[in-house]
Formats: sequence, C-alpha cells, structure tokens
Amino acid sequence: MSRGSSLLRALLDGVLSALSQGQRSSQEGRPGTAAGGSRASRAEWKRRGPAETAARTEPRTGGDDSPGRNGNGATRDLTRDELRAIRPSYAPKLDGEPDPGEVIWTWVPYVEQDGRGKDRPVLILARLDAMSWAACYLSTKHHSGFVPVGTGSWDSQGRESFLSPERVLRVTDAGMRRESTGIDRASYDRAVQAVMRWHRLV
Repeated sequence: MSRGSSLLRALLDGVLSALSQGQRSSQEGRPGTAAGGSRASRAEWKRRGPAETAARTEPRTGGDDSPGRNGNGATRDLTRDELRAIRPSYAPKLDGEPDPGEVIWTWVPYVEQDGRGKDRPVLILARLDAMSWAACYLSTKHHSGFVPVGTGSWDSQGRESFLSPERVLRVTDAGMRRESTGIDRASYDRAVQAVMRWHRLV
C-alpha cells in the first residue's frame, strides 16, 4: 500500500471515529439515558401511562373549598354563651338539611385552630338559629369519655362510632356536605346527657 493510501485511510478512520463519538455524546443527553433519566424510569412511565404519571406528580387539589371550611358557613367551636343556650330536641328528618338526631358530614377544624382539619361525620344535637346547629364529631376510635352512638351509613365499613362530648361545634346549612341518616332516640339521649355533664350544663 502506498504512503498516500495509508494517509488517506488514517484520515478516514479519524473522521469516522469523531462522528461516532459525537453521536454517543448526543445520546447521553436524551431522556431515558444515563444523563437524562434512567431507562428503568422511562419504562415505568410507559407502563403507567401519562394519566397515572400526572396523578403522581401534579399537586392534589380540593379541601380548600370543602363545605364548612371557609367563610360565614365555617364550622367552629361554640362559645360558652352559645352552649348555655342550646335546647336539644330529637327530630331527625331526611329532608336535605341538618336536624337534631341526624348525622351529617362537614369540615371539622383541628383543636389547634391552625387552619388544618378534616371532613368528618358529626351528630346534630340542637338547632341554634335558622341557619346553624350544635353538633359533636364522631370517631370510630374509642377514647376515654367518648359515647357510643351505634353504627350507620356514615361509615362505609359499618364500624361502631363514638361521640366526643368535649367539643360542641356550630355547623351551618352551607357547611353541610351531605346528610347521612338518623340515630336511635336512646343513643341520642345518651349523647346529649354526656355533653351536658361534660360542660356542666345540668
């Protein structure tokens, strides 16, 4: 092979080598490779699909507009004067509005009053005025002083619920998310008596 042919081959080899390196460098910056994300994560995205990926990465909305959370209809603790004025009267009626003896769902702020809270069932004890009622929240966990009120459709698992007599809440018509069902008269009377004793209203 002549010297000229050798130089030409060396030049071609150098050009091919440079092109190959440039192609590898370009691929390293693409999504799904070591520089732009693992191949495993890309495969997982394809397996999940765009909808599920968005659900995992987008911030969850809701909660801020839960009935009873904000505005004039916000759920709050009763004042001492409001507590003294309540007149319990058992009158459940599934008519789309809260009634004493019924369980409804509303936003209940945490006792710390720091803006946090939870959407949960409450038992309506008495009417306060045309647009608000006195209520206590229910829990499926029994704590000291809590009162059993039985089971109902407010709990999808059919667990027994217990009323906390310590906090008596003001619930408004606008703050009711949905109406559930009534409890029996004996359970209602037992709950009312526990609230009255706790707050020394009897």
